[in-house]
Amino acid sequence: MTTLSPTRPAHRVKPRRSYSAVPGESPGSPPWRALKSLLLLVCVLLVVLPFVAIVSTSLADAAQVTRAGGFVMWPDNPSFDAYTALLSGGLVSKAMTVSVGVTVVGTALSLASSIMLAYGLSRPGSFGHKPVLMLLLMSMLFVPGVIPTYLTVKQLGLINSYWSLILPTMINAFNVIVLRSFFMNLPRELIDAARIDGASEWSILTRIVIPLSKASIGVIGLFYAVTYWNAFFNALMFMNDASKWPVQLVLRTYVINNATISGGQLDVAAGAPVPPTQSLQAAILVLSIVPIVIVYPFVQRHMNKGVMIGAVKG
Repeated sequence: MTTLSPTRPAHRVKPRRSYSAVPGESPGSPPWRALKSLLLLVCVLLVVLPFVAIVSTSLADAAQVTRAGGFVMWPDNPSFDAYTALLSGGLVSKAMTVSVGVTVVGTALSLASSIMLAYGLSRPGSFGHKPVLMLLLMSMLFVPGVIPTYLTVKQLGLINSYWSLILPTMINAFNVIVLRSFFMNLPRELIDAARIDGASEWSILTRIVIPLSKASIGVIGLFYAVTYWNAFFNALMFMNDASKWPVQLVLRTYVINNATISGGQLDVAAGAPVPPTQSLQAAILVLSIVPIVIVYPFVQRHMNKGVMIGAVKG
């Protein structure tokens, strides 16, 4: 005879309590959502309004700038006279050309040298592997001062030369270490198979390693480009000719130091009114920001992927 054991009551799982930053309010309650939306809106306005003010001031005419006392939140009669005066010739247009050239050439040279150095350091047993790696790590800890850097550039004859804006900062130790770590995580079997098939190290680098590392290379390239575009201190030390200044040094001189832009530094027709100083300063600031804002969306997808690859192990 089979005896049936009494059934035990099922174990009830206690629901988890939801905690909220506001006492007495749940995370999904309408008051809490409204508070978060309000805080987010305030943060967005704090970030966006200064950019709106700068762009509006660069488009405003002299009368409105005078009435507003310097900054205009919305131009009544938008005018591109400040941009036309800056880009039609003169100091700022030359500075934009210098900055674009230094950024393009410097980023290309920095990427090429960093990729080759990182690939060589990622191959165990390569010539001078440990000494070069130690020198690279020491350069992150012991940074040369301003005077040794200036004396080195002067001894090389690079004073007042565009190369003085590129060569002293061409290789960044941190970027090389990041690329080296990524190269070391690539499947070693793939590289060994290519080497067995007779591929040279140059072919392995250009046909296998670089195509598999587009995300990390894109991130490092953006780091180098932003560094070259925003750099002004090297130009301040090494450039004595104002016609060779990059746009960031012009920005520092005429916006931060509040120097007046004279008509002789602009390509303005004879008898034509010079735009107000505030509009010219705001236009220079906009011109210094726009190129990076244009480039960033094209590199953003590589940046997200590169960050995820560096953060996830598996």
